[in-house]
This record gives sequence, structure tokens and C-alpha cells, in this order.
Amino acid sequence: MSTTSPAVTVTKLGGRIGARIDGVRLGPDLGEETVAAIRAALLEHKVIFFRNQRHLGDEGQLAFAQQLGQLTTAHPTVNTGSARVLSLAASKGMAANSWHTDVTFVDRIPAISVLRGVAIPAYGGTTNWANTVTAYAALPAPLKALVDNLWAVHTNDYDYAATSEKAELAGDRESVFTRQQFTRIPFRTEHPVVRVHPETGERALVLGHFVKSFVGLNTAESHALFQLLQNRVTKLENTIRWTWAEGDVAVWDNRATQHYAVADFDEQYREVRRITVAGDVPVSIGGERSRVLQGDASAFSSLDELIS
Repeated sequence: MSTTSPAVTVTKLGGRIGARIDGVRLGPDLGEETVAAIRAALLEHKVIFFRNQRHLGDEGQLAFAQQLGQLTTAHPTVNTGSARVLSLAASKGMAANSWHTDVTFVDRIPAISVLRGVAIPAYGGTTNWANTVTAYAALPAPLKALVDNLWAVHTNDYDYAATSEKAELAGDRESVFTRQQFTRIPFRTEHPVVRVHPETGERALVLGHFVKSFVGLNTAESHALFQLLQNRVTKLENTIRWTWAEGDVAVWDNRATQHYAVADFDEQYREVRRITVAGDVPVSIGGERSRVLQGDASAFSSLDELIS
């Protein structure tokens, strides 16, 4: 199924998530109609893919991303050499191989991520996305009643970071990054488990591997409930898997998705580069905003500068 707008052809790739956009050469000055068509496709399909954008370098990727909104710095804690571009490089099968929504440990969760394939292995290294809007919509009534008023503590001191430690011990200096880098500034934030999307009004689950616990539940209860809900999010019918080629660009709505980079490329080199569009503070169904417990994310993105 395809739809066409000025210079933009959108081909749906999955029943619940994902579309490919053709007919666009990404870069600066795309024009209002083209940017509006891209944004509409993003809001509808949650993650969109552009093939054959090999002409893009960091500056071109930045110029494209700026047309989608105010940019954040590269990351709240990690420095890979650029103020705006986060390089995610690995050469020993390391990747963000755990389901997550980007940077949920801060209060101002990013709105959009723009990821460019720079060095792609001959096999493996795919990325999966899941739709957290349809995951919520498919919950049975008893589970909706539970999560509608539930809150979770998110932190950057999370168990998944141990995988980076393994790479560091193995001498891999091209791993994604180390636990020490990632946790050098501690952040803890309480988010509603169900947020209202600020543009679409849809309800989405806010979960992923940065969740430490649920407010009011003990560790065992939190773990059991987390697994139950995450299994709903990551059902295969709710996901899409992208096989990268050099020059591909993926753009996803970070407010309505989780993603998982598969670490199955052995010792091949893999590098993707991410630029992030700033987002607002999540709001619960009851109208309450997320609460900061520790850390100041104002250097990452300014809420005052967000483009409405």
C-alpha cells in the first residue's frame, strides 16, 4: 500500500508499524510540503526509512533533522566527539541489544531520533522497532486499569550497561560506550507508564530497559509486571525489523516506540550515527507531568526552546 504527496511516496511495511519513503533526497531546504509529508508519515507509521542517502554526511544529517524540530545535544552523559551527533560504533558484536526508548532516564524524553547507517556489516546488525501505542491499545481492560495510573522510576544506572563492560574487558575500544561513561552523571525520573502523545493524543506505554521499578511495588513485583508489559510491547506482530545498507536513514517517533539493535554481526565493524530532536515532558492520562528525582537535563535540551 502506497500513498503519494509532493515528491514523497510512502509505502507501508507492516500492519502496526513502519513505512519506507521514496522520492526524497535528504538534506537542507526540503520545503514545507515535503517536511510536512515526512512528519505526517512519521506520526502515522512511528518509524520511517529512507534508502540510498549515501550523499549525507554529519552536516547533511543535521540539516535534515533541524527541519523536524529543535535539536538536543548528542547525549546527556556520553561524548563521542560531536556536540550534536552520537556515534554508535562497535566491532565485536556490541549493540544496543535490549528493548528501550531513548533517554527515558531524563524528564524531557526526546521526540524524534534520526539514525544514519555509516558502516554496515555484511550480515547481521539489524534493528527492530516496536509500536508502544498499539501495544497499549491491545491491552485487556484489567491491565489498562492497572497501568493507567501506574508510574515507573527510570534511571541511567541500568543492568543492560554490563554488556558494555564485557566489551571493555575484552579490549574493544570501539564498543558503543562504557558503563562509566554512561552513568557519570546520575539521573532518575518518575514517568507515567502511560503517556498522552503531545501531537496525536494517542496513549503510549513508557517502558524499556531504563525502568528500575514501579512506584509502590517491590523489586519482585516490579520485575514480574515489567516482563508482562514488555512482552506485550515486543510481540512480533507489533514490531518491524530493518536490514541496513550503507546510507540508509531511519527516523522514529521516540514517544511512541521502543527499539532493539541486534548484536549478531560477530567481529565486523558497525557504525550508525544518531541525531536527536528535543521532546517535552510526558504527561499522564490524568494530566500530571513526569517528576525529576535526580539530575538536571537542561544542558541536554531546553524546554524553553522547543518548537511547537
